[in-house]
Amino acid sequence: MQWEFSVEDVVKARAEYGLVEFRRDLAEEVRSNVGGADEAQQTRSFNLIYDMCYALATDKKFDDFIAVYAYDPPTCQFLTELQPHMADNIAMLGAILQRLIMDRVEASMPLENAVQDAAEWHTRVVAGKLPIAGQ
Repeated sequence: MQWEFSVEDVVKARAEYGLVEFRRDLAEEVRSNVGGADEAQQTRSFNLIYDMCYALATDKKFDDFIAVYAYDPPTCQFLTELQPHMADNIAMLGAILQRLIMDRVEASMPLENAVQDAAEWHTRVVAGKLPIAGQ
């Protein structure tokens, strides 16, 4: 994906780009790249790609992430080939997650609580529940 702002702009709150927007844009990118696939396949592809981005944005090792798919060599190959092309998306998602935590810390929430609260908010967004105002 291409943005008119940088990862640093997101981290420093100079650009308002959050998790909901990132997921929307990534879904659109996936749709445009797998346009011939049916909607269910597009959704599966999006979920797989998002999960990879999230794992790597939260410092999980790629080998640890891909090990879950060891039973499915085509998926492993797909992810291995895709991973280098997702570096910008991974960095942007990492910035968004960092900003979520920083917003909570700046609102006087202790760091440990901020991390937990941001993780819970992330889970609600991914589950399709409405986001909390202000992310």
